[in-house]
Amino acid sequence: MPIAVTEFTLVEQTAFLTAYARALDARAPVPILGDAFSDRVVGLIDYDFPAFRIPANVVRQTALRAKMLDERVRAYTTAHPDAVVVDLGAGLNEPAARVDPPAGVDWYSIDLPHVMALRAKVVPARPGEHAVTADLTAAGWTDGIPVGRPTMVIADGLFAFLTEQQVIALIGHAIDHFGTGELVFNDYGPVGAFSRLSMNLAPRGMFTVLRHVWANPGFTDPRTPQRWDPRLRLVEQACLAHAAEVEMFPGPARAMTRLAGRFKSVAGKARVLRYKF
Repeated sequence: MPIAVTEFTLVEQTAFLTAYARALDARAPVPILGDAFSDRVVGLIDYDFPAFRIPANVVRQTALRAKMLDERVRAYTTAHPDAVVVDLGAGLNEPAARVDPPAGVDWYSIDLPHVMALRAKVVPARPGEHAVTADLTAAGWTDGIPVGRPTMVIADGLFAFLTEQQVIALIGHAIDHFGTGELVFNDYGPVGAFSRLSMNLAPRGMFTVLRHVWANPGFTDPRTPQRWDPRLRLVEQACLAHAAEVEMFPGPARAMTRLAGRFKSVAGKARVLRYKF
């Protein structure tokens, strides 16, 4: 029997949105991420996933950003086989299975109570992976996570649903606790009045959820987080529009994405940012 999820808040339901996008990518004739795990998870949950009406370009972008994050975590854990990976707002994503890090890596997946309770039912336990139920806007989410080891903190989609001040506090707390390491997350660039109007006027579907939970205004300059906390140092900005996988996007989306990639300000609307601290 499918698992009921009637008590999930709108913020918690964003885990379903990204899981379904990865599932749709997995069903494509030539997937970008090829995450069959997400497709299986979607089949276990009693939720109206098709109601999201996720556009094909969003499916591809979601898959591509996950792949780009995976590549950076894989490189880090290969170089640091005793690393700690901290996945903020893990949702129903299972990058640990895709990355398959060395046996000495400890992986901490963190999210809100309803998400983690569901995750415990649908995500198989892996050696070295630890589930943490916590509100990332409150103190204490790092309790029990080891320090003194190479650490990579990752966030796929989370920061869009936190205010700028909440993101600043979260990053500062992570640096205070771990001391040194890397932070890598996907970013959408600035979200101004026109973008919010477009979201509000968009057809029902995924935007029904997003218009109510999107909280972050974003930023243009990738060095902005360095001004939030001088302990951060930008080491990479990777725009999705410049990735080779864009050739696998649907025709119109491929052409528009390649065109966007020619303009720095537009290309920065979808990117992966990596910092050392």
